[in-house]
Parts: sequence; C-alpha cells; structure tokens
Amino acid sequence: MTTPALSACPACLAAPAAERLAAAPSASGPSAARLFLSLPTAHCATCIADVERALASVPGVRTARVNLTLKRAAIEAAPQVTAETLIRVLDAIGYEAHELDPDTLAMTATDRRGRDLLMRIGVSGFAMMNVMLLSVAVWSGAEAATRDLFHWISAAIALPTVIFAGQPFFASAWTALKARRLGMDVPISLALILASGISVYETAQHGHHAYFDAAVMLSFFLLVGRYLDYRTRAIARSAAEELAALEVPRATRLAGGTETVVPVAELRPGDRVLVRPGARMPADGIVTEGASELDRSLLTGESLPVWAGEGTAVSAGEVNLTGPLTVRVTAAGRESSLHRMAELVAIAESARSRYTSLADRAARFYSPAVHLLALTSFLAWLRITGGDVRHALNVAAAVLIITCPCALGLAVPAVVTAASGRLFRKGLLIKDGTALERLAEVDCVVFDKTGTLTLGAPEPLDLDALPPEDLALAAALAGASSHPLACALAEAVRGRGVVATPVAALREVPGYGIEGQWQGRTVRLGRAGWVGATPAATTATYLDTGTGAPRAIAFADRLRPGAAEAVAALRARGLSVWLVSGDVPAVVAALAGRLGIADWRAEALPAEKAALVADLSAQGRRVLMVGDGLNDTAALAAAHASISPASALDAARAASDIVLLGQDLAPVAEALRVAVKARRRIRENFALSFGYNVIAVPVALIGLATPLAAALAMSISSISVSLNALRLR
Repeated sequence: MTTPALSACPACLAAPAAERLAAAPSASGPSAARLFLSLPTAHCATCIADVERALASVPGVRTARVNLTLKRAAIEAAPQVTAETLIRVLDAIGYEAHELDPDTLAMTATDRRGRDLLMRIGVSGFAMMNVMLLSVAVWSGAEAATRDLFHWISAAIALPTVIFAGQPFFASAWTALKARRLGMDVPISLALILASGISVYETAQHGHHAYFDAAVMLSFFLLVGRYLDYRTRAIARSAAEELAALEVPRATRLAGGTETVVPVAELRPGDRVLVRPGARMPADGIVTEGASELDRSLLTGESLPVWAGEGTAVSAGEVNLTGPLTVRVTAAGRESSLHRMAELVAIAESARSRYTSLADRAARFYSPAVHLLALTSFLAWLRITGGDVRHALNVAAAVLIITCPCALGLAVPAVVTAASGRLFRKGLLIKDGTALERLAEVDCVVFDKTGTLTLGAPEPLDLDALPPEDLALAAALAGASSHPLACALAEAVRGRGVVATPVAALREVPGYGIEGQWQGRTVRLGRAGWVGATPAATTATYLDTGTGAPRAIAFADRLRPGAAEAVAALRARGLSVWLVSGDVPAVVAALAGRLGIADWRAEALPAEKAALVADLSAQGRRVLMVGDGLNDTAALAAAHASISPASALDAARAASDIVLLGQDLAPVAEALRVAVKARRRIRENFALSFGYNVIAVPVALIGLATPLAAALAMSISSISVSLNALRLR
C-alpha cells in the first residue's frame, strides 16, 4: 500500500535509491541515460506540468515526458544523473516516485491492433458506400451489359476489401479449424466467402443479382463489433511484469573493505550489502550492522515503520528510512520474496484468464447449430431442385448470412462500452472486457486498509490537549526528523500557526527518534521505551520535555472519502464485507469497528491475502478485491473481480480489472449496481439475437430470402442490439 508524499517533508516517504537504471543511445546523444519512473499519485494535466517542470530543472536532464495513462515519466539525461536524484526532486514537490527497470519492463507498448481494426473499418465502410451506389443503379433498372459492368466494378471493389477487411476473421477461423473446433469466426468466414463466391459466379453467368454489397456490409458491421470488443479489453501489461520491474536493479556490495556497485543478479547468499537511508532492500537478508527503521507498507501494508537492528530479517522491496544498514544476503534475484510475489501474481492471472464470458458460452452451441442449418438447407434444396447447385448454394449462403453472429458479437461489447462510459463519468475505468460480467456475480467484497479504505496518511489527534509550549517544542523536534509520524506532526502544528521553539544540538537516533537541548535539558520525541513512557494501545509518538511524564501524541489513519458510504451500500445489498491488512490487530480492529465490518484479518502477508481470497472462492463465494499495494497484487489477480485506486502502484493497477480514478470510494457500490444492469442488458441482447433468428431462419430455409435480404436483416438485428445497449447510458 502506498502512502501519499507530503510536500512539507521531502524525506517523509522513503524512495528507492539506486544507480542509474540504464544507459542507451538516443537522439539526445550517445551518452544519454534513459530513466523510467513510476508516478502512482499523478492524476491530471497539472501533475504532468509539475513533474515535467521539476525534472527539467535538474542539471543534466535533457528531456522529461510524463505518460498519464501509464503513470510514468521517461527521462533522457546525462550519465551522472541518477534515479535517486530525480526521486528526491519529485518528493520535494509532493509526488511519490519509484524507479522502473527498463530491462525488465517493455516500455514501448503500442496500440497496433486497435489501429489495425480501425483501418479495416475505414476501408470496408468506404467500399460499402461505393458498392451500394452501384447496387442502387442495378436495382433502378440497369440491364444486360450495363448491369454486368456494374457487377464487375462492384467485384473489383468488394473482393479486395473482403480479403483485406476479413483478415481478423479468416485468421481466427483457420486457427480454430486447425485446433479442430468451431468458433464464432468460422461461420462468419464462410458467410463472407460464400457471399463473395456466389456473387462472382452470378456475375460470370450474367445473373440478375450479385451480393457484393452484402459481403462488404457484413465485413463492416462485424469489424465494428470486433473493435468495440477490443476497446473494452485490458490494454495493459502483465501485473507480474510490472511487479518484477520494481525490483532494485543495482546494489552496493561490501568486499574487503571496499564498496562496489553490482547488478542484483550477481548477488549470492552470504554477500554483504550496504543499504543507505532512503534505499530499498535489494535482496532478502539479515541485518548485521546498524540500526534504523523500515517502511514495509509496500509489501506488508503496515502503516508504521518498524525498528530494525542486528539480527532483524529484511525482505527485498522494503525501504530503509533513517540509518545505514549492512545486510547479509540470504536470497536474491529469483529467490527473493519480491520475485516470489511476482510468481504468485502470474499464477493467479493465468487462473482468472480461464473465465468464460457469456458470449463464449453462447458460441459453444451457436456455431455448430449454424453450420448444421446451412448444410441441411443446401442438401435439402439440392434434392428438391433435382441437383440445382446454384439455387442450393444461394439458400445456404442466405442461411449463413442471416444467422451470422453479428448481433451476437455486438451483444456483449455494445453493452460493456455503454456501461464503461457511464462508470467512467462516475470515476471508474473498466480495463477488462469480462470485468462487468464477473462484477455482477460478486457476493463478497474484501477491502485492503492502508491506501484503500484509508489514505495512508497519519493524522495527529487531540493536539488541543497539549500546552502551547509543548506544541512549539514538538514542532521543533518533528521538523528535524524524516519519520512519517514526525512529518505529519510538523505539518499539522505548522497549520495551526505555531512557531517552533529554537532547540540546539538536534540529532536523529536511527530507530528511536529525535533529541536536542532546550533550556539546559535533553528533550526527545520518539518511541515509548526510548523516552521512558508506557506504550499506548494506539499509534502514537511520545514527547519528553525533560520535566514531568512524557506526553503521548496519538495518530489515526485518515479515512478515504466515501469509504463509510461504500461499505454501508455494499452491506445494504446483502454482500459480505471483509477487511484484510498487514497492519497490527489493534489498528485493524479499530477501523473495522468504525466502518461496521464484522470480518477482518490483521498482520496478513501478501501470500496470506491471496490465500484468504482463494479460501473464500473455494467456499463458493465470488470475491471482489479492492486494494492498492504490492502486497495486494496477488490477491487482486486471484479475485473474481478487482478494483484499485489510481494512486496504486503500476503492479496493482495492472492486476486489477477496474481503476478508481478519484479519491472517493463511493463509486465502488455504483459499479456493482451498473454491472448487474449490464448483465441484464447482455441477456436481453442475446434474447433479441436469438428471437431474430427464430423468425428469420425459417424464411431463409424455405428460400424466400436472398443473400442481400439476409444481410439487410442481419444489419437491422445489429442496430436493435446496439440501441438496447445504449439504454444503459
């Protein structure tokens, strides 16, 4: 779970510190370094301007471009510019940043398939208009040589168009046939081929009717359906790849009293590495020297840093906050805990990808039925007409076209597109084509705590209870510390207009707190045991003024807007609600009680969160997981459906089906309501499609529908399905 950066304290959030990610030749010059940073809190055009302006001001930075969709910054800079430097600059203006390894993550993903489909739609649409104009001329009374000329011109336009525009269907049908199965694209391809083939035959035989317009019209409508379906599916990389890209690419290895920067892949168990304040752990290991505090929120969800000293076990991905640590490596690379989490995500993703959509389930029996009908009509008319292959083929082509699953293909994407537009206006971005279908089946919701139900930002409580002189003293001590609680306290006290008391000899004691000299006394702000106080049951820091008992300053995690409303709405719908967190039991229990959540689990590791989702699923529950951190990624991927806030890290956003664009959590309940309505519209569209076939197929079977009439009927059914879907808007 991520904690928003506080602009008042640049060091409040520890950021990864490592050497330059990669150096690659570019247009800027052969010595330019190519750096990539993840920006989980960037969300608008102002963010783009702020980040690009701040990065451009760094000496040595040549270009800086922010991609808001991917929440990433791509920087070209001189070799001496490091990711650590850029992260500190962004942290100072209030933007959290994490380095990404370009060797692990492909950063040049393009929307080639979408552009390809749009190009084919444009070609088929242009050809359809021209062929229809020629057809109108034939219908108006063109005879003999004139009619044949118009037919041949239509053929010259339609045949290349069908060959080009029909490629997605032909390729898919060929793949299905090689695998000895019948998919939706097999009858589509047959309909296109038969309509074109019969039209060429009729034209060569000086026939009165050709159906080039039907073939091109089919291509156009089917491509529109295919494009709508494509746009509703996720255009994102694997969450496992995103997660692996967050691994530290370099580490400082200690050997023979010297420091050497080496790739993490070269680390072996037993190696000693130096982890400076602000750096992420490059590998799993044991602390052998030093004392500090660790930020484990990205991996475990603990909202507070934990003390680390000699003998403390650390994991790859944890952030060292206050003091330098020497760590003996126990596992690195593919054996590290961060990499094992990536493997958990990959396994969960592959399991969820086996979900079968309503359209796929309908196709299982629809395609064989269509082929059987067309074959039956061909054989029957061949016998009725005494072997007239021409007439029998015309009837079979009409049956194939009239039963062509264009409306069926539009049934789901048209609804999903309409529902996605409605939810986008509510602040939710649908990433996966089957997300709404799965969301409508949800009966259990599992919430993460820090960064999801809460904003992950500590907030001091009851400051009014402190005397003004104590507040001024606390402001002086907190302002000299990089601890998250100290940063929050300093910001809150400054917001009250309190002027900090001058305190001399300020120094931070890693893992304990901050101390100084005031009026001849030692004053301290930090851990309970260090200042001689009894630890409270709640999150707190302690102020020792040198006289009297130390004073506790309690903190609470700030609740995300709409969190209480979302939980209440979900419970009102009869859904089971869980709270699962890596935080300590007292904090989790307090939040659960505050929101009225009866089922909760604390101190849950990433694998345990995924296991909880798996256990609920094994009980027959359809789980919606809502989370934002690396420690939630495996659970997000394993859940039946998943939602993550836009402030989440790339790994969590990539693993989720839906992204919450704003801070307000209330739209989560709206998403479930819209999903149920969308499923109802999809079923209505299937009913319309099959109802149309019940009426139209007998007409085609008895030979009363030409291929052109069949194409027109198919178009009407497609339009009706689209209009029904638009009711969702």
